[in-house]
Amino acid sequence: MHSGERGSESFGALLRFYRERAGMTQEGLGKHVGYSKSQVAMVERGERSPKGQLVEIADQVLGAQGALLVLAEKEFGSGGLRPWTEDYLAEEKKATALHVYQTHLIPGSLQTEQYARAVYTCNRCPTLDDDEIERRVASRWERQQLFQRKPAPSVSYVLEETTLTRPLGGEAALKEQLHHILAIGELRHVEIQVMPHRRQAHAGLNGPMILLETAERHQLAYVEGPSGGYFISEQPDLGDLFGKYGILRAQALDPDESAKLIEKVAQEL
Repeated sequence: MHSGERGSESFGALLRFYRERAGMTQEGLGKHVGYSKSQVAMVERGERSPKGQLVEIADQVLGAQGALLVLAEKEFGSGGLRPWTEDYLAEEKKATALHVYQTHLIPGSLQTEQYARAVYTCNRCPTLDDDEIERRVASRWERQQLFQRKPAPSVSYVLEETTLTRPLGGEAALKEQLHHILAIGELRHVEIQVMPHRRQAHAGLNGPMILLETAERHQLAYVEGPSGGYFISEQPDLGDLFGKYGILRAQALDPDESAKLIEKVAQEL
């Protein structure tokens, strides 16, 4: 078992035992550890390994007296508790379908090096040092392999028009970024759509989301917030997000219209 990719049925069963003994719901535990109800359920079913501080916090609030810590170390090792971003990237690397809705900036899997560097340079609280910025830029650029994978995954994006006009890194960086988006959009397995400012009806007002499908046709959603991200795998929440994304694609400009708008914005820079 590769730590961070799959969970442990043994650890999940023990977590559930202590949670139920403490009279706490999955949602209640999630509030303590910063998880959604869906993600707690995934850990308990052995579908995902614990991330962040779940093990430490759960062991304390559930009164496990170190039992969860000991089993987590045995099942996952010290490297099992990985950051949220790495957790998501493990899924992205093996997804057979990826659908992204973004509101504030160009999605990471589409970013050029210059644009990505500007994104990380803008980061505050904490401010990243130069070495950390370069490490993250290199990691982000590696995600471009998504578009060369075989068999090719089905990939789609819905981008708010705002993402095309916010000049992170300056106009030259944005222009390069827009041309890169146009080039990626020409790939047969990629569709890029823009949600125009003028749209009066909008299905995505709750914010960004990423939807994934596995080779077994299992569906998964990933949502990020200021303090981290979490997966959604249970109904009705999962179905609602896929439904929202379908409506977003219907409301957005089609790929040809979107490409024309992106090209127009780039020409005006």
